[in-house]
Amino acid sequence: MAASRGSGNVISIESYAHFQTEMTKAGSKLVVVDFSASWCGPCKTIAPIFSNLSAKYSNAVFLKIDVDQCEDIAAAHKISAMPTFLFFKGKVKVDEMTGADEKKLEEKIKKWIGDGDSVVGVKGHMDLGLFINKSGCECLNESDDHHFSAALAKGPDYLESDCDEQLLISIAFNQGVKLHSLKIQGPDDGRGPKTVKLFSNLTKTMDFDSAEGFEAVQTLELTPDDIKDDIIIPLKFVKFQNILNLTLFFQNNQGGEETTVVNYIGFIGSPLDTTNMEDFKRVAGKKGDRH
Repeated sequence: MAASRGSGNVISIESYAHFQTEMTKAGSKLVVVDFSASWCGPCKTIAPIFSNLSAKYSNAVFLKIDVDQCEDIAAAHKISAMPTFLFFKGKVKVDEMTGADEKKLEEKIKKWIGDGDSVVGVKGHMDLGLFINKSGCECLNESDDHHFSAALAKGPDYLESDCDEQLLISIAFNQGVKLHSLKIQGPDDGRGPKTVKLFSNLTKTMDFDSAEGFEAVQTLELTPDDIKDDIIIPLKFVKFQNILNLTLFFQNNQGGEETTVVNYIGFIGSPLDTTNMEDFKRVAGKKGDRH
């Protein structure tokens, strides 16, 4: 079915199959979905604003779903009030809001849209930072003053090792992901990381002796150029297809210094498509019975 495009860049969804097609076509772009109804006053109020936003933020995909025409989609996403806006990246819901609040809607779009492929530098993939379960992460041998959390965001702070040059970091994701590449940034004063061993889907926490002795899924030998800003470090993609946790062992640094400094660690890839077709069985209902 050809896409039915409303005003602006809004695509009107006609069926579940149409919805899936548009979600797949969106790739790593932000998808904003407006669940509305023809009888809903606030939906009519926000409609022209939604259209204007679709033109303003052309790097995102804007979909409009009539809950009475597409009851299966509305039921699968537990839509009970209109308008409701859902926000997806890589087919995974990252946010939602209910109500015709123009300011709040635009704030959420700006929060999640990013700059598309220009940020991660890999077409069809995205920054996986929003899928990191920070409460499930751990760093061994971090400094008391420069903690691991600083390395998950670009900023003036940084991660530094404590009593020697080694760091052992465990990253937990809140769902399975495909890892395409990494960004590992460090200073150019010799303290930037050099040898990094990667281990995936470990069932228990690794210690430094195990990290030294076990065979890694992949070992990175970084040069000073590799740890500069926005350099993409490719992984053996076939080895990182369903990752729930990733352990990074920073074995040494560029200059043989006493401590290792990591300015930033970025993860590039895509979430696994966890959509369950059975969730989209049509649910019978009468027009206007949602409120």
